[in-house]
Amino acid sequence: MRSFVLAASIFAVAGAAQASADLVKKYNCVACHADARKLVGPAYKDVAAKYSKDGGAAEKLAKKIKSGGAGVWGPIPMPAHPQVSDADALTLAKYILTIK
Repeated sequence: MRSFVLAASIFAVAGAAQASADLVKKYNCVACHADARKLVGPAYKDVAAKYSKDGGAAEKLAKKIKSGGAGVWGPIPMPAHPQVSDADALTLAKYILTIK
């Protein structure tokens, strides 16, 4: 029974990670961001490192995904993405914070 619970937990986490990666593609985040290198915007690993000690980072990043922002990562602003649901924005933010 214990191994079944562990296996189910692993599949749930893997499924959530895949769903989040799918959201990155769905909302075309890859046009400006990549996991390990800067494109137009910062690399996800750099975002994750910057906010690694911030307990409220997921909520802050979700808000930034929806409303956009400027000045944190240089002169190029991140446009607002109001079409992203609150739930998807939070899922995306949590996913980004896991990238190493």
